[in-house]
Amino acid sequence: MSVEDAIGRWSSVPEGQFFERKSALDRSGGRVRRRKTAEIAKDIAETLSAMANADGGELVVGIEDEGTVTGVPHPAHRVALLLRVAGDRNYVSPPLPCRAGEARTSDGKALLHFEVEWSPEVHRLADGRYVLRVYDANVPRAAEEIAALKQTKTQGLFERGFPPGATADDLDLALVEVTLARAKVDLPALEYLRQRRLVDGRNGRTVPCLAGLLLFGKDPGRWHPRCGIDFVRWKGTERTYGSALNIAKRIPVAGPLATLVERAQETIRPFIGERQQLVDLFFAETLEYPTVVWQEAIVNAVAHRDYSLRGASIEVWMFDDRMEIRSPGLPPRPVTVEALNRRENIHLSRNPLIVRVLSDLGYMRELGEGIPRMFAEMERQGFYPPVFRDVGGVSFEVAIRNEPIYDRATLEWLRRFGDMELTGDQKRLLAFAHAQEDRFTSRDYQKLACLDIYGASSSIKDLIRKGAARSTGKGSRIYQVVEPGAEGQPVPHELRALVPMLREKVTIQNPDVCRELGVSPRTARRILAELVAGGWLTRSGQKRWTRYSLADDV
Repeated sequence: MSVEDAIGRWSSVPEGQFFERKSALDRSGGRVRRRKTAEIAKDIAETLSAMANADGGELVVGIEDEGTVTGVPHPAHRVALLLRVAGDRNYVSPPLPCRAGEARTSDGKALLHFEVEWSPEVHRLADGRYVLRVYDANVPRAAEEIAALKQTKTQGLFERGFPPGATADDLDLALVEVTLARAKVDLPALEYLRQRRLVDGRNGRTVPCLAGLLLFGKDPGRWHPRCGIDFVRWKGTERTYGSALNIAKRIPVAGPLATLVERAQETIRPFIGERQQLVDLFFAETLEYPTVVWQEAIVNAVAHRDYSLRGASIEVWMFDDRMEIRSPGLPPRPVTVEALNRRENIHLSRNPLIVRVLSDLGYMRELGEGIPRMFAEMERQGFYPPVFRDVGGVSFEVAIRNEPIYDRATLEWLRRFGDMELTGDQKRLLAFAHAQEDRFTSRDYQKLACLDIYGASSSIKDLIRKGAARSTGKGSRIYQVVEPGAEGQPVPHELRALVPMLREKVTIQNPDVCRELGVSPRTARRILAELVAGGWLTRSGQKRWTRYSLADDV
């Protein structure tokens, strides 16, 4: 690839799990100047450390977030320092497995390009932090999670092993070329495999690692006997044994991992029924399982299963009321079943080489976002949320129910609140209240969502701020649902901006509003007066001791 082509790719590829751009310019204070070298060095160390602790990736310095090439206008000795950051223990320890170089545009602008590998070690920044790349962010991890992260790192070596007797002839290079065409990557097949660390040169020969054989092997089962997916359609809602065995259909799905996800989807799709009553609700989807949800679950199973467990395959069980996707091995720590059920945005790859290729294929677009997206999609279409479970300490599964929480009329009614970004629990509360003359209490919410009084109170206040509910009177513990466009007024945008400060300080004054909203004292007084007149705020004190707080009903 030419320098011009490389710079074009760096400017256009979206930032995410494997790629980041950093500017070398400081635009604060209304003027443009060079950023301090020490600040850029810290950015480089943090991003490369986070990537090495996750899946590896690339960093380019000298390009703005939106892709504009602005260059690195620093003197040569400063540029040389930046290129050495990855190997400098004053910034990161142990040193990073990194390739660093300088490229220049046709008009002479300098760019710094860094490419870091997944590392079997856990890297610590000079300030003592451990960071992990999750989609497009470098996320600090707690100290107690580091031991678990180190253990997962050792598991990542398994896919990098070189099975005895394997040669380049065991790879399907035609399949690699199809993959490259799909990923819009202009590279020869073997060069792509080398860049993705799926092959290596040994004793003058090109040999594939296990990940390469599983992804693109002519016969992946030769290298791993249970690397496929076992799909079973059961009759009824429970599994029975012996003479009462209730298997309706059993289909093994095999093949290279590069095609396995698509083959599994094609196998399972005909068994998914339709639910006509969901038409014209949150989606035009008519299937009993939201497509994006069960497909995401299968992608995650293929990407993150423990391939060192050679006696078990991924299992997809479909019952009358649910689908269960079971994956060998527990989630790679510090990811846990509990964290998945809490919808935490967290990502760590047990198999970073496999994950990278699945990402190239478009199966894993926003790493770390898949689980939250599954929850959001189920809620959006009115289904119960997915449930993650530890199965005997050796595998974990996600269960997806096909039973809607609400009937059609309730779903259509809830659609009116679609612009308010309500949580699943809040939607369930409104649906409950709708059947009770649009009224509810905190105790109702506590029972419905298994919340304590403080959690319920906080969520109800959020409903009130969003304009979906109101108190029925001062001191009353009964709340009324406010339908959009009905009797309630939308929450003023100025109040929305002030709420975080009101939560923290309880009371605010005119200067607080000036700073928070960036307005003059006169405008701040007008805004406060309107919020008091509208019943959103209460006023106490006089003159310079005047303070404002949220009204009891807000």
